[in-house]
Amino acid sequence: MIANLVQLAAEETEQNPLVPPGPELLVGTIAFAIVFFFFWKKLLPNINKVLEERRAAIEGGIEEADAMKVEAQSVLEQYKAQLAEARHEAARLRQEAQEQGATLIAEMRAEGQRQREEIVAAGHTQIEADRKAAAQALRQDVGTLATELAGKLVGESLEDHARQSRVIDRFLDELEEKAEAAR
Repeated sequence: MIANLVQLAAEETEQNPLVPPGPELLVGTIAFAIVFFFFWKKLLPNINKVLEERRAAIEGGIEEADAMKVEAQSVLEQYKAQLAEARHEAARLRQEAQEQGATLIAEMRAEGQRQREEIVAAGHTQIEADRKAAAQALRQDVGTLATELAGKLVGESLEDHARQSRVIDRFLDELEEKAEAAR
């Protein structure tokens, strides 16, 4: 018995420890084939299906993101175009308002100038009319006073109106000529 054990131990020592014995190798290969077949038939298709779904979801997400990016770029361009158009319209309206304001100011100035000239002309006309009326009234008053004074000096009445008017007019014309010569 001991001899058998020693012989058995000697046989075991003669085998390479890295190479398993034949029956273990056969049982291990069969077990590996069963597990591999199970993975290949049942688990691998499920894994591939999940991976394919993930890939499709990722690609779909990328395509959707690209589409959204293109749409966002389009909306941004439209916004920029609208903004540029609004700025252009605002500038045009500002320019029109400035032109209308300048035109209105020019019209108001012209109207004010015209009214001022009318007022000045009316004032000059009124002044001239008042001057003529005052001169006429003064001429009559001076003529009446001169006639009365001359009548008192001469001692007789100078009531002849035609002669009185000629004398008064001649006297006043001489006074006016002297006044103009003095200026």
